[in-house]
Amino acid sequence: MDRNILRACREDPRRTSTDIQVSVTFPNEPVSSRRTIRRHLQVAGLHGRRPVKKPLVSLKNRKARVEWAKQHLSWGPREWANHIWSDQSKFNLFGTDGIQWIRRPIGSRYVPQYQCPTVKHGGGAVMVWGCFSDTSMGSLKRIVGTMDRYVYEDILENTMRPWARANLGRSWVFQQDNDPKHA
Repeated sequence: MDRNILRACREDPRRTSTDIQVSVTFPNEPVSSRRTIRRHLQVAGLHGRRPVKKPLVSLKNRKARVEWAKQHLSWGPREWANHIWSDQSKFNLFGTDGIQWIRRPIGSRYVPQYQCPTVKHGGGAVMVWGCFSDTSMGSLKRIVGTMDRYVYEDILENTMRPWARANLGRSWVFQQDNDPKHA
């Protein structure tokens, strides 16, 4: 089992302990826990660092969201009919903005097997803003550069408002998250 665990990690150092667990487990054999697999790898000198896990939403915002949801729990389709929802999202064309962890022996930082492939100049990304209501979707607006309050105001004035008036008339409520540039 130890040899299989080490082989699986050396074949692909980016594999998680869960992936290794699946690949080394055979029918009618006991299953090693992920913790045991990580311990075997550390004893073999293949050290990996786990990223610090932070909640994506702060405790304060989680409480505010739950309170808002409780206040609107009794609303039906008629109350939600005139609401517009919006958000922006970034799509990476190559790779990730996050940290990618690799298990490697000490002193092997620059060995090609333990390096992540990259694309010069970051590989590119596309940022878009969009909105929708209960009856239709607005068009996506590509955001070039950094989105600040001025870009956001321009999107609201020249993209969202014309769409809202054409699809919802003059009576609608605009919902957005609490991003500082939205204030």
